[in-house]
Amino acid sequence: MIMRRRLLAQIEVRYVAGLMHVSEYDARALRRVLDQSPLVAVEGPSAAVAVVFRSGASGTELLFIQRATKDTDPWSGHMAFPGGRTDPEDADSHATAERETSEEVDLDLKTVDRLGSLQDLVPGRHLQVVHAQAYWLDGERPKLSANYEVADTVWVPLSDLADHARYIDYYYEASNSSWPGIQLDTQSQVVWGLTLRFLADLFTRLETPFIEILPWPKG
Repeated sequence: MIMRRRLLAQIEVRYVAGLMHVSEYDARALRRVLDQSPLVAVEGPSAAVAVVFRSGASGTELLFIQRATKDTDPWSGHMAFPGGRTDPEDADSHATAERETSEEVDLDLKTVDRLGSLQDLVPGRHLQVVHAQAYWLDGERPKLSANYEVADTVWVPLSDLADHARYIDYYYEASNSSWPGIQLDTQSQVVWGLTLRFLADLFTRLETPFIEILPWPKG
């Protein structure tokens, strides 16, 4: 039994190592590099996002939302993964990510493949932690229906996110400062901040060069 497990592990390592480009990472390879640890409950307010992958015309792609414009929202109009705050009724961070994704874009993740997790982030602003749960969608692109919280949805190839020509300094007016960002095809759509940090963890796991960002502040 031990020898069989070692052989299977070696096969998986060779499979992942044989992928020549980030766009080739499928569900099998992503599951191999993502965190498979059991979910741990966190005391205090938390949130969760869904990192949704599928195979598209340009290889593996990721789902992003653009938040609706709202005067009272400091992240108004920004790019994010679907997700939100944990409700008391949510059993775990999967439940939160799946409920929020259903509410925001009418996408049911309860029956699709779960791939694992990215590293938790602690953003402050009254949240103890934000979890990122990954999923794989088979088949055609699903028809999405955005609710009032979402201005747009976009599927972005991993190859675009790895394209250094898209890496910019993003000016955030609220703090009068510039931050690393990834320019998407639409001028108003830039991935930065918390979402960019989740992507940095993903690309580190994929051993793919990525935009340089400072370490997440401690405490």
